Amino acid sequence: MSKSDLQQSLREAMLQKDTIRVSVLRMLLSAINYYEIQKGGAGYEATAEDVLSVIEKEVKQHRDSIEQFKTGNRGDLVEKEQAELSVLEKYLPEQMSEADLQKLVDAAVTQTGAKTQQDMGKVMGYLMPNIKGKADGTLVSRLVKEKLTSANA
Repeated sequence: MSKSDLQQSLREAMLQKDTIRVSVLRMLLSAINYYEIQKGGAGYEATAEDVLSVIEKEVKQHRDSIEQFKTGNRGDLVEKEQAELSVLEKYLPEQMSEADLQKLVDAAVTQTGAKTQQDMGKVMGYLMPNIKGKADGTLVSRLVKEKLTSANA
């Protein structure tokens, strides 16, 4: 997914008068522009990997917001955030199943020789470059923690 792909999606959403998608894509393009400025100023063009990184960051922020709004009994805001999240998720690569992730976690624990939860960083460092964009980091972290905890039980 490139920045120009997102700009084209924005044009299509505007023609379709899809207000939620227009709003989300504008916010996303703004975040990408900010990222470009932080990286190198006017001459820097975001790569597909940069765009994916920004989308993942926005997805994480929306998930966090949903949790906070649920805690605060703000159903109206939860609904809005979930609608925006569903638009954002369409721009992420297909996500891996939990079963596939579990196999990768098992292999990573074996490869790194991790034994305790103190080795969690080693396992995550090994795993994340291979699954970037294909799995939620929170889920991966939980699976690694469960694996290391059960290995010591």
